[in-house]
Amino acid sequence: MFLTTFALFVLRVISPRRRREGGFLGAETILKQLAEGPAKKLVGIEVKAGAPARQGSLVLDPAGNQIGVVTSGGPAPSLNMKKIAIAYVKSAFADAGKEVQVSTRGKATAAEVVKMPFVTANYYRVPKVAAAKQ
Repeated sequence: MFLTTFALFVLRVISPRRRREGGFLGAETILKQLAEGPAKKLVGIEVKAGAPARQGSLVLDPAGNQIGVVTSGGPAPSLNMKKIAIAYVKSAFADAGKEVQVSTRGKATAAEVVKMPFVTANYYRVPKVAAAKQ
């Protein structure tokens, strides 16, 4: 989950005791946002067919209502040229596997919310036994 408000700052700077008690500037608003969760979340989207989604493309629910907007997107060479995008969508549509549509150049095309990162990192890690011998 990605918080998109000032609440993220509060989680890092304000101590847990002060968050419980309140009493800091903006406490009422920020504590309400923390309790309710974010209104929108950052998600990965895979476009099934048609043009790749680009910045500013609208994300639509199956009924055609706008639920978000694409922040970046394009074909992914590391994923055999799959058309992927990153978008902010309403929290109700942020679960992986949700079917959505992306409106690119005035055409709505089928898409799916997918887990991020799109490519898993496969870093080489020195085995602990070998590292201890050195």
